[in-house]
Amino acid sequence: MKRNTPQIFAMLVLVALTLSCKEQKKDAVDGKTTDEALEVIDITIELVKLEGSPAYENAALELQSPSDGMIANGGEANFAFTVSDYELGAQTEGPNTEKLANSGKGQHIHFILNNQPYSAHYEPAFSKEVPDGVHHLVAFLSRSYHESVKNENSVVVKKLEVGTNPKDEIGLDMEAPTLIYSRPKGEYSGADTENLLLDFFVLNTTLSEDGNKVRATINGEEFMISEWAPHIVKGLPMGEVTVQLELVDAEGNLIPGPFNKVVRTVTLKP
Repeated sequence: MKRNTPQIFAMLVLVALTLSCKEQKKDAVDGKTTDEALEVIDITIELVKLEGSPAYENAALELQSPSDGMIANGGEANFAFTVSDYELGAQTEGPNTEKLANSGKGQHIHFILNNQPYSAHYEPAFSKEVPDGVHHLVAFLSRSYHESVKNENSVVVKKLEVGTNPKDEIGLDMEAPTLIYSRPKGEYSGADTENLLLDFFVLNTTLSEDGNKVRATINGEEFMISEWAPHIVKGLPMGEVTVQLELVDAEGNLIPGPFNKVVRTVTLKP
């Protein structure tokens, strides 16, 4: 039998070229699919109500000094509180101690002057720098993972008058609906970036579906909160995170007040 060697060789080359083209086409399609998949990946921020914390319904905080809110001179001022049915320095029991950023020093007091970032205090007596003027003090009991204890006796709200003839440059109305920011705060890293506590205090008002609410805007995404409760923020990217809280009425209008709109930034690191 006679063999047509050139024809057989040509056929083999054609088959090889065809298989090569198909492989290249498959790679191109796979590459396109991968690129498209990368393009549609989007980080979704979630806001979920925090459950499982001990209630501490009978916990109480009282300001002993300065009891009348009068401080003679600006500068370092001494504050003394009485704490009942609550143990400062103890670790809060329950699953949230592991879930959230937790203080190794335990339960404490959040001390907030003029709605500025709080300072944490693990003893009932301490000193703070307070300048001359009229100031708005809010102090409340905090769990070891910084969630506020929310009952009518767990918080102290006081107007401080410091120095001679102090001036009210804030425009305080101690009876008006007021929003006080607490968390998140500062810098988070590692596992602590997975669940950020969002927490605040509301004074002289209640939140409801058909009434006043707190509008939380987190990296541009808006959430309406109609219940005074702690929440967890999930799905945040690494880097700087911007959190804005606003106390709004039933129509979504900002309720007037010097503290009812606040913007804070926190940083997340791997």
